[in-house]
Amino acid sequence: MFTKILIANRGEIACRVIKTARQMGIKTVAVYSEADKDALHVDLADEAVCIGPAASKESYLVMDKIIAACKQTGAQAVHPGYGFLSENAEFSRRLEEEGIKFIGPKHYSVAKMGDKIESKKLAIAAQVNTIPGYNDAIAGPDEAVKIAQGIGYPVMIKASAGGGGKGLRVAYNDAEAHEGFSSCVNEARNSFGDDRVFIEKYVLEPRHIEIQVLGDSHGNYVYLNERDCSIQRRHQKVIEEAPSPFVDPAMRKAMGEQAVALARAVNYESAGTVEFVVSGATKEFYFLEMNTRLQVEHPVTELITGLDLVEQMIRVAYGEKLPISQADVGIKGWAMECRINAEDPFRGFLPSTGRLVKFQPPKEVPGQVRVDTGVYDGGEISMFYDSMIAKLIVHGATRDQAITRMRDALNGFVIRGISSNIPFQAALMQHPRFQSGIFDTSFIAKEYPKGFDASMVPHDDPALLVSVAAYVYRAFTDRSASITGQLQGHERIVGDHWCVVRLNPNGNEHHTVIARPIPGGYHVEYKGEKYEILSDWKLGESLFNGTCNGEEFTLQVERHRTRYSLFHWGTRADFMVMSARAAELLALMPEKQAPDLSKFLMSPMPGLLREVAVQVGQEVKAGEKLAVIEAMKMENILKADQDCKVKKISAAAGESLSVDQVIIEFE
Repeated sequence: MFTKILIANRGEIACRVIKTARQMGIKTVAVYSEADKDALHVDLADEAVCIGPAASKESYLVMDKIIAACKQTGAQAVHPGYGFLSENAEFSRRLEEEGIKFIGPKHYSVAKMGDKIESKKLAIAAQVNTIPGYNDAIAGPDEAVKIAQGIGYPVMIKASAGGGGKGLRVAYNDAEAHEGFSSCVNEARNSFGDDRVFIEKYVLEPRHIEIQVLGDSHGNYVYLNERDCSIQRRHQKVIEEAPSPFVDPAMRKAMGEQAVALARAVNYESAGTVEFVVSGATKEFYFLEMNTRLQVEHPVTELITGLDLVEQMIRVAYGEKLPISQADVGIKGWAMECRINAEDPFRGFLPSTGRLVKFQPPKEVPGQVRVDTGVYDGGEISMFYDSMIAKLIVHGATRDQAITRMRDALNGFVIRGISSNIPFQAALMQHPRFQSGIFDTSFIAKEYPKGFDASMVPHDDPALLVSVAAYVYRAFTDRSASITGQLQGHERIVGDHWCVVRLNPNGNEHHTVIARPIPGGYHVEYKGEKYEILSDWKLGESLFNGTCNGEEFTLQVERHRTRYSLFHWGTRADFMVMSARAAELLALMPEKQAPDLSKFLMSPMPGLLREVAVQVGQEVKAGEKLAVIEAMKMENILKADQDCKVKKISAAAGESLSVDQVIIEFE
């Protein structure tokens, strides 16, 4: 076996590969950019080599630097992870020429399958079902519109070298096809160095089902069941699960056999994924693409099969045979993965970067809860790379049990300092359509057409939140009263009767409660009902584990001077606790009016201003493009929400923007 391998990646996947290598007794080498010098994968590896500045094109995407690091450290093989150079045939070939093993498929397989246009032609030759479309590179936006008209809307515009939702747009008319083509070309050029784009028919009511395959150098192939990745936002996966609640055994077998046929056609050696789009109405499936690498969502397959896919990739690269045949592949229970991303779901999922003031993932439980991450408490989420903070994976005997475990794990995932999509993930977990298993890739767009806000996460047990708010306040005031020199009993001037005020944007709610201390907690009376809250929670702790009338729960607590925020099941509830008289005075106080910012276009995120599409004095119509911001490797087009006239341009293309920085001022 190899004695030392280099991981040509960063973040979560680099840490994931290091973990398996360590279990196999293999030394590891990390590479890192200047922005990643304090990253977790650098700390975990046995050796680390700096390969350049923060920008990927000057570090993680430079083959010569990766190869030089291999020679410098004596690494015998390279695991590319996902993204960056993982699907670059030239990189695989260069390593082979240098006598360094590529822990992945051979360069000719990467070249054939990594190119979406060529892979579709190969799929047709291998008798794999394919989607109707135009399978050659398109010269420009006008040609894209003509081709789209010929195929018939809606169409999907896709970068040939694309992946991860980058370089992909769905167009329903000529204008969207024209604009979508330009955005795809730009994203593809910036992310992959390849700006070829093609178009195919967009399947209505589509489910995204992918088949995990393994192949070795001895001609052995297996498929490891399917993963359902239909819950997506802007074509990026949000939740993945295995198996799929939609796929029946006959479909699983048919899709698996076609996936293996395609892998066999290109002499595929390693782990790979064949993605299919499936009609929700007819169950017809079509080849989408083959990812010649490890997938982000591979853990759900590992949990239902018991296989370590990274280990299998390493063993195949070393020349070993697969340890199993198709007959050995089973399905054990149900696994589910939530991608925890650095984005603000309450502000249109805009990227959120900065310091992780607190990062406390839920406790890992073998076979039940797993957390794959590349960050740590006090670390930084950088604007230079993708938005993933961690992957939260759970396993249960059934799908319902997996959902329950995921909800509990999300409750216990503490992230402060930046925004995360945990509230949105929690909302999805309790959505009736998701729980039913009947959904498609348009689920999020249809269920949240105007975006996501706090009202979409109604808490089904508000009494629990009110009772815990009273508990937390009494715990703090009881401690204050016990400090030497304090006025004894000052918090009891109004006895045990309190007003718990829930602070809402559309009007505060006042809840009268009685809260009395009891051994191990507090007894709360609210609306004539009694709630016995017991907990060993310590003042200042973020996690509140306890029982309410004997039922276990976990929520998060945050104190802001006189206010308390509780986080539970995706809901954030802000409270103040006070006497009834103080609550009356609070209600009489005038509310401060927010300033009028409608005359400004402000940056909704930190990022790079790629383009200012207007000039001073220009009349702009609602819906017209104003500017383009690039953040976390994605292009974000800012459009006018009303007719206006440009008075002043305050930022220039190429400038790095901060949140709420003014870009354009209007008359």
